Amino acid sequence: MMYALKTPSFLRPSSRPTSPIPTVTPDAVMATDRAPRSLSKLSLSTFKRPAPAPTQGVMPLAVTQDGSYIEVLSLKLSEAVSKALAHPTGPAPPNEALNGRRPLPAGRGRALGALVANEIKASRENPHLLRAMMRTLHRPLSVLLTNLSGMLVPLLSSSAFLVPAAPTPQAPQPNATQLHAIGIATFAGELLETFDDLGLGAETDTRGDGLKSIREGLASIVKRVIEPLMNGIKHELMPVIQALENPPVAGVKAPAGAKYVNHPSITSLQTVMPVYARALARYTASTAAENALASLLISLVWRGLVALSHRPAPPPSPPASPALSAIGLKGTKELRVSRSATAPSVTPPATPGPSRFTLKLPPSRPPSPTGAPLVQRNTLAVDARALCDLLNTLPRPSVDNPRTKLAREAVDEAFEALRALATLLEALQVHPLVVRGRPGSTHSLLAMSASPADLAADLDVLTSDLPTLIALPILLRAFVPAPDAASERSVAAILGLTENDYRKGCLGGFGRAEECTVAVGARVLDAFRAESSGRADAVVRWLEHQVAEVEADAGH
Repeated sequence: MMYALKTPSFLRPSSRPTSPIPTVTPDAVMATDRAPRSLSKLSLSTFKRPAPAPTQGVMPLAVTQDGSYIEVLSLKLSEAVSKALAHPTGPAPPNEALNGRRPLPAGRGRALGALVANEIKASRENPHLLRAMMRTLHRPLSVLLTNLSGMLVPLLSSSAFLVPAAPTPQAPQPNATQLHAIGIATFAGELLETFDDLGLGAETDTRGDGLKSIREGLASIVKRVIEPLMNGIKHELMPVIQALENPPVAGVKAPAGAKYVNHPSITSLQTVMPVYARALARYTASTAAENALASLLISLVWRGLVALSHRPAPPPSPPASPALSAIGLKGTKELRVSRSATAPSVTPPATPGPSRFTLKLPPSRPPSPTGAPLVQRNTLAVDARALCDLLNTLPRPSVDNPRTKLAREAVDEAFEALRALATLLEALQVHPLVVRGRPGSTHSLLAMSASPADLAADLDVLTSDLPTLIALPILLRAFVPAPDAASERSVAAILGLTENDYRKGCLGGFGRAEECTVAVGARVLDAFRAESSGRADAVVRWLEHQVAEVEADAGH
């Protein structure tokens, strides 16, 4: 009976025949290499189109509205300013340490400026964000300017800032006070370069960024440091260059192997110029100081032009033969060397050597030296060329920077004038038409070698790059001797002024000399025409052409 009872069907597990063992097919082998599919039935990623990546060029509007980006930028700039003003750590050389601190190193101003430039360039596409960023710059830059001024004031008020006022061969390096002040000025100048590149605080800026006061403050820092240091060098060089107006002392022998005797001023400049060149390179580490450098160089060149052009002529030497003059003229092609080929030769017979006339002295007395190694005369052209070479060793404003282009052009024009002066003086030394004698001297090849028109044309070529009032006194001494043998013609005497008044009124600089060219030239021409002697015909023609050129330029 019990065996007759069976488990109900709903309690019995359902059974089915056992599945056969699947056979391996090539398709199954290939399927194992495929990527496994997702077990989720809702996985449809393979049928979805990929969403485009969000563009990064436009700043999200929410960032500008909630101000989080501006707050982060403000903190970032404040931290950068603090790091830039921190003095370097570590031991300092004895000549650099001031109260245990080292000066600010070069390059920190450019690093801070690069950070500001990157943030501004990244937000130029969003004008609202750009205006907000400009307002954000006020606080950190104002703090920076205040800290720089606070660091600079005690340095400038210290007596050690201008002691010494200029470097010397014995002390070529700046002292610690000067180094710290130069570091601050360099920092401000480097940051000003960024202001110039971005046009921040410019007078012509229509954005109204309000950074003009900060820009002026940075420029004032550079000016207060660099100008006193450059003026110290200027005050040392000006008297030395002015002394070139005085003829060298006679009786000084030339060094062994030297052809000419250097002027004492040239000798002094050869000693100090390398020191000043290194100092000026340190002062002008940023372009903000290069305008002051240009003013210094132009002042030095102008002082040299005035001094060399007004040096009195040396005592007249015995006349040289026309044949020797023609030989010296071969090197000057611009002066029409063919005109002197027709000059008759009046060379005297060759004189025996000086050794033939040496007296037979007793053995107790050595013979006197012959005339060969006697004192060599100094020439004005040699001094002019030497001064040009020495001033060329000083640094100049950058030629590649558009901000210093005008300053560099002005400096180049000044040096062209100095080179033109040296070329004119060299040409007058070998030119046979130069009259070095006094009234009544028979040594004058002017009448038989060239006409006044030809000579005036030669002078126009030689003085094309030289101010007229600089070339005029040189030509007066060379071609128009004074009536009194004991004096020389001078422009001041022709104008009826003292030499000091004439130089203060008309020779204050390149610009002032050009302004006075017409008035001075007209007065000198009237004086020469009143003489009607004919000796100044070439100079009169040359001066008329110079005055006409200046008037034509002024008319344009």
